[in-house]
Amino acid sequence: MLTDKENLVKYTAAHAYRAVLALTTRLQEGLAELQRRPDRGDISITTVIIWVAAVTGALVIAGTIAAVIAKYNGNLSGI
Repeated sequence: MLTDKENLVKYTAAHAYRAVLALTTRLQEGLAELQRRPDRGDISITTVIIWVAAVTGALVIAGTIAAVIAKYNGNLSGI
């Protein structure tokens, strides 16, 4: 009989395997679609720049909030 820790490792490994399998399958399908229709999926550099800026901004805001909460955690506990 497996211990709880061994069951957790087995369960996690199974999910990780399925996730990697799904990712590689999707990647293969995408590459096959790209070979069939090479013009599909073109996005402009402006779109990429906007997405990178949006994600970076969100990460900066989240980091700032986390830093403020960490700094004032003791003071906020009474609220």
